[in-house]
Amino acid sequence: MGTINWKAAIWAGVIAGLIFMMLEMIMVPLFLGGSPWAPPRMIAAIILGEGVLPPPATFEFGMFMTALVLHMMLSIIYAIVIAFIVKNMTLGKALAVGAVIGLVIYFVNFYGMTVLFPWFAMARNWVSAVAHVSFGIGAAWAYLGLLHPSSQRGHTTATSI
Repeated sequence: MGTINWKAAIWAGVIAGLIFMMLEMIMVPLFLGGSPWAPPRMIAAIILGEGVLPPPATFEFGMFMTALVLHMMLSIIYAIVIAFIVKNMTLGKALAVGAVIGLVIYFVNFYGMTVLFPWFAMARNWVSAVAHVSFGIGAAWAYLGLLHPSSQRGHTTATSI
């Protein structure tokens, strides 16, 4: 199975987690007409209970910080799993695998975890699926990019010219 670069995997989780959160908070109001604060409230409800769910889906600092911390912890865990799987892959294959893993996470969260968190069922939509696929792609891309930064940016060295 081999080892991974833990620092790169953790940062990949943070990067992909932020990508996911931003996409959800932009796409929900843009495409579904909902509040940008609804996705963080659904995450925060895992810890704070269903009382934080919309309506009203407004900003509250404590709720948002709870959602952000929990989401980042889960994102790091998922990115570590992705790092173990894609560590020796080419970028193209890793991105494809990351997309599939993101879709698997979507189905686990919105179909499996609804047993514990029934409010997840209301987010079964293409926006959530796209955000999860983007998370998987982002985690794979960030991990490999952090492992091999010069190859991801197209830089050349003096010896390769």
